[in-house]
Amino acid sequence: MNRRRFIKASMALAAVSGTTSIATLFSRAAYAAESEIADGRTTEFDFSVLQSMAHDLSKKPWVGKPRPLPDTLANLTPQAYNAIQYDAEHSLWNNVENRQLDVQFFHVGMGFRRRVRMFSVDAASHQAREIHFRPELFNYNDAGVDTKQLEGQIDLGFAGFKAFKAPELARRDVVSFLGASYFRAVDNTYQYGLSARGLAVNTYTDQLEEFPDFTSFWFETAKAGDTKFVVYALLDSASVTGAYKFTISCEAERVVMDVDNHLYAREDIKQLGIAPMTSMFACGTNERRMCDTIHPQIHDSDRLAMWRGNGEWVTRPLNNPQKLQFNAYLDNNPKGFGLLQLDHEFANYQDIMGWYNKRPSLWVEPLNKWGKGAIGLMEIPTTGETLDNIVCFWQPEKPVKAGDELEFKYRLYWSGLPPIQSPLARVYATRTGMGSFPEGWAPGEHFPEKWSRRFAIDFIGGDLKAAAPKGIEPVITLSNGEARQIEILYVEPFDGYRILFDWYPTDDSTDPVDMRMFLRCQGDAISETWLYHYFPPAPDKRKYVDDRVMK
Repeated sequence: MNRRRFIKASMALAAVSGTTSIATLFSRAAYAAESEIADGRTTEFDFSVLQSMAHDLSKKPWVGKPRPLPDTLANLTPQAYNAIQYDAEHSLWNNVENRQLDVQFFHVGMGFRRRVRMFSVDAASHQAREIHFRPELFNYNDAGVDTKQLEGQIDLGFAGFKAFKAPELARRDVVSFLGASYFRAVDNTYQYGLSARGLAVNTYTDQLEEFPDFTSFWFETAKAGDTKFVVYALLDSASVTGAYKFTISCEAERVVMDVDNHLYAREDIKQLGIAPMTSMFACGTNERRMCDTIHPQIHDSDRLAMWRGNGEWVTRPLNNPQKLQFNAYLDNNPKGFGLLQLDHEFANYQDIMGWYNKRPSLWVEPLNKWGKGAIGLMEIPTTGETLDNIVCFWQPEKPVKAGDELEFKYRLYWSGLPPIQSPLARVYATRTGMGSFPEGWAPGEHFPEKWSRRFAIDFIGGDLKAAAPKGIEPVITLSNGEARQIEILYVEPFDGYRILFDWYPTDDSTDPVDMRMFLRCQGDAISETWLYHYFPPAPDKRKYVDDRVMK
């Protein structure tokens, strides 16, 4: 680019009017400085501009599905798509000296067909410039992409972005936004796990679920030494639009995101999911049905944890049910909730591909008043670890009507442990197995005639040791059946207490049984509340089978 062309382009930019619309924001200038990858026209931008855009967009019809991609991209295999790598020499902040952060972009292709716009923002001047797609930003390696089909396709856009922090710049990313409104982050293990979403729409209703898209991102330029950056996003879907501000702190031990979203309903929405997260639970200590592998456990998360508005702490172990299940836990102004992965012992997974012992938890902390609603938990049957089958979100009590405007602020913690835990005794693990015989004894030569299911809930921490001499009382509530053979055992290896009970059916129902338990000492609660959703077998399956072959 010669000096004359640069001056001419600059003069043209100076004549641009101060008003901003989607059309002008997505237009392209002729040239840009070689040191920057942003090559679009300079336009005014801040969060208020984005909110106006989302509001105006909600008054227009949804544009629908993504436009078709060139064949060479649409037909990519997963292996070919993964072979396409962004050129680190063209990273967003490559020209920032002593940078601690950087951003690269994902190529469109395969299942990632939505063309996402990217913009670079100067926070001081509130000026934004678009970054248009061009093949020289990528290394295609052995992907087999016909780059001739991509020439001149500046509106091809990108599929998403990933962020890096020092000292792993351009080598291992710590944040990834890719596909619909999905995003993920890591802790200091650099191991991705569960995903978050910008919004969930009609996840569990009689209507088809919507998957809103982040269609544009704006990045405030990070300065030298910054470990925090700000990115804005425009969300669009058939029934809702949204303006999002993410303030992302890449800390030494974790990633923390402050999220501020403004939502604008196009249509009535039956079920709106705020701060949704998606995870996987195939099997664990409590559910062994799908664990016929070399791995003792397989899961991204092992429990839903809730800190209710009334101060109660609740733990709900996850399940891999035989049929889809949805539970709604009512609350008013929740203090926090999340899907947690608290077991970080390699020996409990024995997995050198998924590294489930390294996967982070995700905790949501509301930053404004959310009012009345429910934490929804959906569990879907899965046969293996490649399919996410757990969904969790906050659902406001008040139905969403077309034209409604809503604002939710919250903080997301991606870390091995949640940022805050109950001062009371906490659930360490949940285990289940065959019951109806004394603990410490095998069933014997003849299996018990009376069938039951045993539950063992381990508690640690809090004031358990001080309470033990005074008497620890398990308070058990069941929606069906009855609890017998209740025992309290001290377990020295984890320095805690195991509560055992056998669940006996009192009828032939196979409806899920809601179980609830907490520990009490002299009338005071000394533990968080354990919740469980148990699925009784059919009456003809309620028996023990001796499959030994004796010759």
